[in-house]
Amino acid sequence: QVHLEESGGGLVQPGGSLRLSCVASENVFNTFNMGWYRQTPGKEREFVANILVSGRTAYTDSVQGRFTISRDKAKRTVYLQMNNLKPDDTAVYYCYARHRLHAAVIYWGQGTQVTVSS
Repeated sequence: QVHLEESGGGLVQPGGSLRLSCVASENVFNTFNMGWYRQTPGKEREFVANILVSGRTAYTDSVQGRFTISRDKAKRTVYLQMNNLKPDDTAVYYCYARHRLHAAVIYWGQGTQVTVSS
């Protein structure tokens, strides 16, 4: 069982920045792909970004060029740097870890709220 704990959410004005962190309870970066989803009330959870075991990254179109995903293996932490935030980015952001070979093995964090509003 892998435990993931997110932090870094909050209230920010449009155009502002936040950095989300996701700390894993153990070093999973060699076996688990990591990433972020987000969800707003009444909508399905939406993919935001991921970073594979290989280090390759991917983003949904709406955040490309504004968000950056990275990891620090020594700290067992995945980051999501979010710049030029927009009101449409308002959501609960969830960190996940998915096994690179067994996709059914997936762990989720508890979520952190990001609110973009003036």
